[in-house]
Amino acid sequence: MDRFTALNVFRQVVELGSFAAAARQLNLSPAAVSKNINELEAYLAARLLNRTTRRLSLTEAGSRYYEQVARVLDDLSEADQSLGPLQQQPSGTLRVSAPMSFTLVRLAELVPRFLERYPQLSLDLQLEDRRVDLIKDGFDLALRGSDRLEDSSLVARQLTTLNHVLCGSPEYFRRHGVPSEPDDLRRLECVQFTLSGHATEWVFQRGEETRRIAVHGRYRVNSSLALCTALRGGHGVSLVPELYVREDLAAGRLQAVLKEWQMVQTQLYAIYPTRRYLQPKVRAFVDFLVQELGRDSSV
Repeated sequence: MDRFTALNVFRQVVELGSFAAAARQLNLSPAAVSKNINELEAYLAARLLNRTTRRLSLTEAGSRYYEQVARVLDDLSEADQSLGPLQQQPSGTLRVSAPMSFTLVRLAELVPRFLERYPQLSLDLQLEDRRVDLIKDGFDLALRGSDRLEDSSLVARQLTTLNHVLCGSPEYFRRHGVPSEPDDLRRLECVQFTLSGHATEWVFQRGEETRRIAVHGRYRVNSSLALCTALRGGHGVSLVPELYVREDLAAGRLQAVLKEWQMVQTQLYAIYPTRRYLQPKVRAFVDFLVQELGRDSSV
């Protein structure tokens, strides 16, 4: 027995007053209607309808059951209809997890523009550098930066590429010397960003040449913004996304070194559970970020 079908058949029989009318309404044969009612009564171990060749009426149990069934079916219909607007245009509440540093440096300035474009949409943006569990924590999507995306059942769409620079303050380089090659970093104080995939080893490439430098330092931190503050204060050197220090470099507060070497690139992804039945609010936000971040010169 398909219980949902049986409940619909039962409701139509009661409201239309006959098996034949219910059969016509549901595009079923009278035999199929009768079969569904019989199976439903057998499942419930209760007689729901008194029927003769000329008359149909509810039993006491049937009357009570009909009231409950009609309410449940109406609630289900209302629930189905409520999804209509959500499936047609971006609306409702969009819950997003995003890295603190990237949000404060770049994403925050884009949010007002996004909300202005979609007035029926609300954004719940949670800033945290930990990797959230989208399903368990109830997020629609997350932004994640990674040198290499791990295998996952989640969908990942690349948004932009963050190129890194090696930099420190001019004062630090005056005191300790400007490195002329990657090996010089072994004598300098290296600040480590602990959440990156290259926290303990920095890789430099120039043509066919590759240098791998084991990183050691007295300061390890899980915030890119705190790391940049340390660099401006003259404490060591570090690999940092160029986007985060662009203004510092232009103003001379920080100085990029070893610029002839190619350094790590971090890909920024939008991560969401599935492509199937992708909600318009998720698609709208991801498409918006692809469009806006694609204009960045760091791509």
